[in-house]
Amino acid sequence: MTREQFYQIAENWFHKQNWKPFQFQTQTWTAFLQGKNGLLNAPTGSGKTYALWFPIVLNYIKENPEYKTKHKPGLKAIWITPLRALSVEIKQAAERVATDLGTQMTVGIRSGDTTTSERTKQKNKMPDLLITTPESLQLLLATKEYAKTFANCTAIVIDEWHELLGTKRGVQMELALSRLKTIAPKMRIWGISATIGNLELAQEVLLGNNSDAFKNSVLIKANINKKITVKSIIPEKMETFPWRGHMGLHLIADVAKIIRKSKTTLIFTNTRSQCELWFQVLLEKYPEFAGEMAMHHGSIARETRVWVENAIKNEELKVVVCTSSLDLGVDFAPVETIIQIGGPKGVARFLQRAGRSGHQPGKESVIYFVATHAMELIEASALKKAAAETIVEDRIPYLNSYDVLIQYLNTLAVSDGFFPDEIYQEVKKTFCFQNLSIENWHWILNFITHGSQSLQAYDEYKKVEIDENGLYKINSRTIAMHHRMQIGTIVSDANLNVKFLSGGYIGSIEEWFVSKLTRGDTFTFGGKKLEFYAIKNMNVLVRKADAKKVSKTVSWMGGRMTLSAQMSELLREELYAANNENLTPELKALKPIFDRQRRESIVPNTNEFLIETFKTREGFHAIFYPFEGRFVHEALASILSYRITLLSPISFSLAYNDYGFELLSDQEIDMQAVFDNNLFSSEFVHHDLQKSLNATEMARRKFRDIAVIAGLVFTGMPGKPIKTKHLQSGSQLLFEVFRDYEPENLLLQQAYIETFEHQLEEGRLLQSLERINKQEIVWKQCEKPTPFSFPIITDRLREKLTSETLADRIAKMTASYMK
Repeated sequence: MTREQFYQIAENWFHKQNWKPFQFQTQTWTAFLQGKNGLLNAPTGSGKTYALWFPIVLNYIKENPEYKTKHKPGLKAIWITPLRALSVEIKQAAERVATDLGTQMTVGIRSGDTTTSERTKQKNKMPDLLITTPESLQLLLATKEYAKTFANCTAIVIDEWHELLGTKRGVQMELALSRLKTIAPKMRIWGISATIGNLELAQEVLLGNNSDAFKNSVLIKANINKKITVKSIIPEKMETFPWRGHMGLHLIADVAKIIRKSKTTLIFTNTRSQCELWFQVLLEKYPEFAGEMAMHHGSIARETRVWVENAIKNEELKVVVCTSSLDLGVDFAPVETIIQIGGPKGVARFLQRAGRSGHQPGKESVIYFVATHAMELIEASALKKAAAETIVEDRIPYLNSYDVLIQYLNTLAVSDGFFPDEIYQEVKKTFCFQNLSIENWHWILNFITHGSQSLQAYDEYKKVEIDENGLYKINSRTIAMHHRMQIGTIVSDANLNVKFLSGGYIGSIEEWFVSKLTRGDTFTFGGKKLEFYAIKNMNVLVRKADAKKVSKTVSWMGGRMTLSAQMSELLREELYAANNENLTPELKALKPIFDRQRRESIVPNTNEFLIETFKTREGFHAIFYPFEGRFVHEALASILSYRITLLSPISFSLAYNDYGFELLSDQEIDMQAVFDNNLFSSEFVHHDLQKSLNATEMARRKFRDIAVIAGLVFTGMPGKPIKTKHLQSGSQLLFEVFRDYEPENLLLQQAYIETFEHQLEEGRLLQSLERINKQEIVWKQCEKPTPFSFPIITDRLREKLTSETLADRIAKMTASYMK
């Protein structure tokens, strides 16, 4: 059968669906059938899934001319998805192609949700086409004789590669692929990505920049102009618009109007707490939505989430309030409208969410932006520009993630064992470990066999044994069992299951939130008002609470996000544009606030860096505006306050948000001394960061995750997780041992590197300081807080006061200011 005949089969199938193949789809078919690897970049909802399922099935037909009568069972292709929720959708697409083309190929799913019986069935007979997750792929590598399972596999597709790139799950995939290239020589490697800036680098990381797979690869970009319409919800009276965030609830009436006009609406929130709150308030204010509205986030029971996803597809729901749990790939064709509550902090995230509506080729995506406070309208204006010009962020890959490498080596040792020289050559061809020295490799081998220099006296850290042939193998059944239970790179605080006293699972919440509850306390979770009863066997037992009772909304750690570097740059451009005549609708709406800001201070231009100082009953305030995101501002505030204290003794309270940071003191800062001593210098930043922030404490917290991934601490048996405080104390003890007796320990060094590079964004911090040094510093001595400073001040108050007290305090501050 010729290539043209293969294409005819595919095109006939598309014709039956009333579709026409896009050029990027036929390009992908050609490249795949030529034996090439590659990365496919195409917008959400454009048919990327069929671009690769078709050549996979066609290749099987090509290699098996008698495919209709003689089926050869065995694993032929693997589809990796970062989210288990996407598996069913991908399986349906694969079954559709395999069945319609007359093959006898079977399709299966393997993830954390797969039953034990199904896993056993797969062990005896793998499906032809397997949909799985990065973690489940590692578990397959941890099984005996895994090489036989993958030997005849001809393809692996990593879906939503942009979600894995720049994470340790991505590193996990790099290592798995390095092994599969050896044991499955016919395997083609393909990635699929929608929203990413640095595509060429993404391709290198996926395939290994110095590997044969990369040399025989292509990058295919879809030339499809996906129309995305961004509509900002702007209040009629700007004077009533809050100057800081109130979760966006002041615009709930406008949101309700949009919901009523649309067949189906997804309301995206940035955090699970915000999701819970919006669902509750919408239900209270608009009871007519009851029965037509649902909630979806990662902590809600899986059965509930699956029901919600199916209800959207079947048009049984009018509105769903959700988080990033619905960001990716599930085909929600009926969704007409997307609403984003608050700044999404990143362009890619925003475009990904916009693509949930009009999730079909050629359809327009409509997204409404609900600013939670006035300044976020600048973000809305910036996002409109980004959507129009398709500006998206780069994803920065990890380098030298030794914890993931140690976990991977233990995985190989649990199954059939490994010979170090062979694996070293494979690992060196990955992007993450391209610079792995032979000295560090030997250190890692010593670590898994002897527990490193300072742990050699403890048998529990001697996991891997070396036989007489030099094979590295884990022989202990207990160690093997513990390792298989802990495969993965996502480390979070212990989650406890929430169950009714009468039976029935609701979802899971974090241990730290439960620890603050006493019997009788009421909290809202999963759209229900619940009364806390007790914790038993790591389950949070609850009963339905009185609907009239005041309750707190469940919250999770890590809710704060920061502006991406790309988003920060776009934000600054829009802010500077506020001084021009041709303003966007969002900037026009902000004119009253900009006018008030100019009366008290200035709206900075491109070449200006603004500092404001004023005095209130709280003390002396100094506000700085780099517009670089809260993580960078946290580091900048710490460095600057440290440098000022070197000039004269002074104490500060620090506050920061995405726009700037505040130094508050009971004595006035000598600003002239700050300028004269060049305290914004980019020199000695690393040293000053270590001194100003408790870098050791931050590294200690980071080390907990590294210790879990590397298998130094065990997180517990299923249903009986070890408490977070015990995990923390165990990892802290190891941290202190390494710090005091083995400072060259690679995992210890990794903790510090990740603290500075990933948490404090040291590289971005340096760029920010370099930019400030090129700008003219404008110091404005103000009479009272300005519109720009107001959100920063109230963010600090939020950390100190309860929400009720905070609302009263803000109301008083606003009233006082408006006089």
